[in-house]
Amino acid sequence: MLALAALALCACQPGVMDPQGPIGDGEKLIFLDALAVMLVVGVPVMAATLGFAWWFRSSNPRARRLPNWTYSGRVELVVWAIPLLVVMFLGGLTWVSAHQLDPARPLPGKPLDVEVVSLDWKWLFIYPDQGIASVNRLVIPVGVPVRFQLTSGSVMTAFFIPQLGSMIYVMNGMVTPLNLRADRAGAYYGEASHFSGDGFADMHFTTHAVAPAAFAAWVGAVRAAGPVLDAPTYEALSRQSLKVAPYTYRAVQPDLFAKIALQQLPPGPGPPPSARPP
Repeated sequence: MLALAALALCACQPGVMDPQGPIGDGEKLIFLDALAVMLVVGVPVMAATLGFAWWFRSSNPRARRLPNWTYSGRVELVVWAIPLLVVMFLGGLTWVSAHQLDPARPLPGKPLDVEVVSLDWKWLFIYPDQGIASVNRLVIPVGVPVRFQLTSGSVMTAFFIPQLGSMIYVMNGMVTPLNLRADRAGAYYGEASHFSGDGFADMHFTTHAVAPAAFAAWVGAVRAAGPVLDAPTYEALSRQSLKVAPYTYRAVQPDLFAKIALQQLPPGPGPPPSARPP
């Protein structure tokens, strides 16, 4: 059974246990610390369960049985002290880590600004300082903090790059900050991790972490060709579509993201009326 399980995992994409940035590293450490604490409790409990079952078996005459036993202060102390210490430790670990890994907490260094819009069923990435945009492909320079501003042009969903960390929800009419960084070059899988309709299964993208010079070359290539993303183009883009191949826009209307977030542009249609609950 273990061999079959290992074989099934061979096809899995690298995820949270293969972090490629400081936020992912921190989240992996939290997971391992919490796992260690729970194993410190769980393994002795399982061993004691087997030990008690063996020692107090009916065929063991040396086992001392106390059928009229009702209370022991020492047993009560152990029974309550161990869970209390575990909860206190895990609570403190969560408290400290939640502040250290706050999605809105800036990372050191000059950031790259990226505005993210979730649509049905695709991702729009706007680079305000570069004046370009990309659909279903995120390109970032290695070692440079990325300051995301996220919103939804349709229904609520969640933005997640497992190897970089911090899954976070995005909603229409709301802007959510997120700070990430890729420390190693590579292509990292990104996805919508919250069900959002028929095309949810194909609503994913690739994050390409490249050298700063390669990022600058990509920006130059994008500016050289492609359509312009303005309000009418955005309204056409927001219509539902499935399995959208990545493409880019050579220029972007400067205030487009603000208009989407402030709902000055109409949201996407969302699920069809027949799919909505009464």
